[in-house]
Amino acid sequence: MPTLTKENGLYVLHLGSDENRFTVAWVGEVEAALNTVVADPAPLVTIADGKFFSNGLDLDWMRANPTEASDYTARVKALLARFLTLPVATVAAVNGHAFGAGSLLATAHDWRVMRSDRGYFCFPEVDIKLPFGRGFGSLIQAKFTPRTALDAMSTGRRYGGEDALTAGLVDATATEGDLLETARARVAGLADKDPRTLGSIKATMYAEVVERLLERG
Repeated sequence: MPTLTKENGLYVLHLGSDENRFTVAWVGEVEAALNTVVADPAPLVTIADGKFFSNGLDLDWMRANPTEASDYTARVKALLARFLTLPVATVAAVNGHAFGAGSLLATAHDWRVMRSDRGYFCFPEVDIKLPFGRGFGSLIQAKFTPRTALDAMSTGRRYGGEDALTAGLVDATATEGDLLETARARVAGLADKDPRTLGSIKATMYAEVVERLLERG
């Protein structure tokens, strides 16, 4: 399950050591972690252990609970909107595979650092016959160039670290041993930014994306 720690003025949100899917309980833990970050603002690094950063939505649960799937999806979209507009600097340290909502989670951070030698960054929706919807699509299109968004969204391509860097999906790559420190360095110098001002800037920048993420249906 996700855990949040604070060291040397930075938060580290550890997503877990398995597939780190967006289970209902997992989402609740991440929501609680963000409450802590907002209450005592400091830059945030998000990372996981092992093979996965996050393998995305809990599709098995959604199939087993069809009457609750809409509320679940709305909660996930609200979580992404919250990451997108957090009043602190954020960086995703993509330690392994980031698929679907896992890639969307990384995308919702200000910056992304990906392991250079392992893992794929992928939006597989076209291959699993799951359209993005306005909210998810708007998030991707707000963060990446039109060419990168088209290629990533319409092909389901799996980008390794260096390919993701070339495409502009991530901002840097690092070896496994250097990943966390590289991510830390990306935001360590931004701890003095006023949270109220930074939050307002992000809310303005991403107002349309947030509106679409919070749409129901």
